[in-house]
Amino acid sequence: MILDFVEVENFRNLSGKIFWGPGLNIIYGNNGQGKTNWLEAIHLLSRTKSFRTQRLQESIRFGAETAFVAGEISTGNDLRRDLRLTLKDNTKAIWVNGKREQLSRYLGLLQVFAFTADQLEVVRGMPEARRHFIDRGVASLRPAYVQTVSDYNKVIKQKNRILQDSSERELRPEQIEDLLAPWNDQLACLGAEIHRARVDYTERINSALERRLFEPTELQIRYSSSLEGKGETGDYTALLRARLQLRLPAEVAAGRALVGPHRDDLGIHLGGREMRVYGSSGQQRSALLLLDLAAISVYNSWYNEYPLFLVDDVDAELDERRIKRLLEYLEGRTQTFITTSKRSHVQGFLSKANVHEIVGGEGRSAELTESTFSAATAVAESLQ
Repeated sequence: MILDFVEVENFRNLSGKIFWGPGLNIIYGNNGQGKTNWLEAIHLLSRTKSFRTQRLQESIRFGAETAFVAGEISTGNDLRRDLRLTLKDNTKAIWVNGKREQLSRYLGLLQVFAFTADQLEVVRGMPEARRHFIDRGVASLRPAYVQTVSDYNKVIKQKNRILQDSSERELRPEQIEDLLAPWNDQLACLGAEIHRARVDYTERINSALERRLFEPTELQIRYSSSLEGKGETGDYTALLRARLQLRLPAEVAAGRALVGPHRDDLGIHLGGREMRVYGSSGQQRSALLLLDLAAISVYNSWYNEYPLFLVDDVDAELDERRIKRLLEYLEGRTQTFITTSKRSHVQGFLSKANVHEIVGGEGRSAELTESTFSAATAVAESLQ
């Protein structure tokens, strides 16, 4: 899978079109010029979501009413598709080859994995970030899973509304149970589907972890169900139904849903110790990168092709040794996009890379040698 070009209009400060190379693409420039914005545009074209904001109207250039991001992708069988996404207010519309397309049919046409500072929450943050990591991975293999998670979240939202209303209306327990029954039925079915998918994907990631690429070498992950120790998880649907019945009084008292996979977590461990608590900053970055590379490997095993890989501000997140190992590992595998502005860690890869200098949001192809890149870097650093 190759992204041939991206064209934008009124998306943040960007303008114009950039043609990308099939291997390593270095997006270079001073801070504030729009390097990360180009990665965001690629991410938006892939997932129809930003990795920086949930309010898409924030990405429309100030004073403009609409924005668009477009691109062309090609696959190994010479199949090409034109993708286009337009934004207006907080709504979006998507096209494939000039025809409007449904989101469920669009997702998966261009698959992207991203390593950014915000993604470090997967290792060091709250359980929600780790659940999102797993759900994104499952959806990369089975795009229909997005709808399953969406349906589940709607059920939880409706159930919470009923629980809150019942407290205000002082309903009897049997009345509350009757109101919740159809929603708990849906929750049990959807929750079991989510549980199975997450456990399966966790096992695939563990098998694909390239533990020798960086330290830590003893990295392992484990899916942690909130129902563990409560009964037989082998029949998760029956267990979930039983726990929903048993925990009804507690849910009524709390005014929210307390049972289901929305309460689960992903354990990330180094030598048996939890990375979130005991991992150093460098170990946490290496762990996240290993998880991303494992996700890429799982995707390749499933589809026999590689997704795109985005790395934002590579020299701020990784040291020179890790950057070198990463780029060596990715060579010949993924179409990779990295942004950089500060140091010259990528000099040794310039002869194999497509370099794009970003100035005022516009991309310029740059035939940079190691010496000119080093000189340009020195100028950029002197301006920081």
